[in-house]
Amino acid sequence: MRLSDFSTLTFDCYGTLIDWEAGIVTALRVWLAARGAEKSANEILEAFANAESSQQRETPAMLYPNILAHAMRRLSAVWGIEASEADAATFGNSVEHWPAFPDAAEALARLKQHYRLVILSNVDRASFEHSRAKLGDVFDAVYTAQDVGSYKPNPANFAYMLEHEAAAGIPTEKILHTAQSLFHDHVQAKAHGLASCWIDRRIDADGWGATMPPEAPVTPDFHFPTLAAMADAREAERG
Repeated sequence: MRLSDFSTLTFDCYGTLIDWEAGIVTALRVWLAARGAEKSANEILEAFANAESSQQRETPAMLYPNILAHAMRRLSAVWGIEASEADAATFGNSVEHWPAFPDAAEALARLKQHYRLVILSNVDRASFEHSRAKLGDVFDAVYTAQDVGSYKPNPANFAYMLEHEAAAGIPTEKILHTAQSLFHDHVQAKAHGLASCWIDRRIDADGWGATMPPEAPVTPDFHFPTLAAMADAREAERG
């Protein structure tokens, strides 16, 4: 299997293209500091992973800013630290401040020379537009949790994307799903017959960060530490 076998890359955005862990930690530390509290990055991310995934599972149609706000309320309860409605609203709207990975925009521009680029993201349309501004106007289609009415790893999200890509004339075998999260993306990509590429942004980090552990063993077809490394590999194929 070669990267040049595919015509379309479907991307997870947050954790793959946007450094959501940096954004989450920065935003939550502002709240914690205001309450005279302190947590390590790993403590914050592990607790967030539990809070966010639980909220998404319980309220799949809820828009992502409200998911984040409810996740903060869950953290408040777990840690015994007060979170006001203003605190929750601020965190809910923090996606616009989450930074892109340094290599993301340039690597996407390089990959655009070889592929149709598609987003399959666990946010709402308005939140994604803030991130699109950081990544460039390179995407041929964008599918969000708001469009589907559920959050990955719900199978409905991949089914929705594949249905719409098929309508655009793109067969499943020509799609390479490209993502960081084994939990949110790779298990379901494989379950839907997709090849997958792991952008392992946490390759030098311990634990699972802001995602839950995968619900089943999974082996992606390609594995790169960065998106730039993937673009290098595609260009090296010269196909």
